[in-house]
Amino acid sequence: MDSETPTGSGLADVVVGIDGSPAARTAAFWAAAEADRRSRTLRLVHATDTDRRTHRDDAESIRAVREAGRNLLAETADAVRQRFPDLTVAQEIDHHEPVAALLAAAGRRGTAVVGSRGLGGFSALLLGSVGLGAAARAEVPVVVVRGEAERPESGSVTAAVRDSADLEWLFLAAAEADIRKAALRIVSVWNVLAHIGTVATMLDDLDEIAQRRVHEMKALADRVRAKFPGLIVGHHVEAGTSIPGVLIGASAHTDLIVMGRGRPSTGPGPHLGRVAHSLVHHAHCPVEIVPAGFADRGGAP
Repeated sequence: MDSETPTGSGLADVVVGIDGSPAARTAAFWAAAEADRRSRTLRLVHATDTDRRTHRDDAESIRAVREAGRNLLAETADAVRQRFPDLTVAQEIDHHEPVAALLAAAGRRGTAVVGSRGLGGFSALLLGSVGLGAAARAEVPVVVVRGEAERPESGSVTAAVRDSADLEWLFLAAAEADIRKAALRIVSVWNVLAHIGTVATMLDDLDEIAQRRVHEMKALADRVRAKFPGLIVGHHVEAGTSIPGVLIGASAHTDLIVMGRGRPSTGPGPHLGRVAHSLVHHAHCPVEIVPAGFADRGGAP
């Protein structure tokens, strides 16, 4: 079975980047649990980036780096199998740079997983790092594993929704909740300050805007319930002056927060929006970023 073949949940294989760091090991176990729930293969990927070093490193050094990578993969696979004995685990060593290696392994439908900080391969979430690069560039969902390694489960998945256009990835968030036998909580935050100084300056106008958002979220929740009739789905609209702040607070009380990545900006290079950028740095739980158009490419359940 490969990552292009859907299962009952509609969720495909899970690919995790490892580099020997504690955060990458935590990500590997999170990814293993996710693959086990999906009844899919877990793909452990280690990128040596040696192809770019052949002109400056001797052959013996490159062989040593690659051998260390193979040992790391084998040790991680053994540790994962001890915890998940029925899980199919594949090991892949790639000689390209880490982001390219991870995304190549994920293919068109897999889910890519990275730790929140690392040793330099799948590395710390600083500007230009692998985690941010993967989340900004990927055409598949990327999960940045944050929070405590043995964090108690809350029994909920949170979808951070902006408007009705997010329905394209909301079914994926529902599938994530469904395989966990958890509730799905649809949360939408609107910034009151964004309306100050516009035509919506009266309290009655602001209340009308809030009510429209509530009705929009209810309509989305109804669409999800129709597709997942056994799933508990709640919806909530919250006003605040900081959308990232509200969502970071919500991340303390959920097992996974899922959000869409907007359409590419007009600027050069990959782009991760301000809210997503804040979450992958500061959330209290794993954050799943779903790229625009993923569902249109046949990637959603």
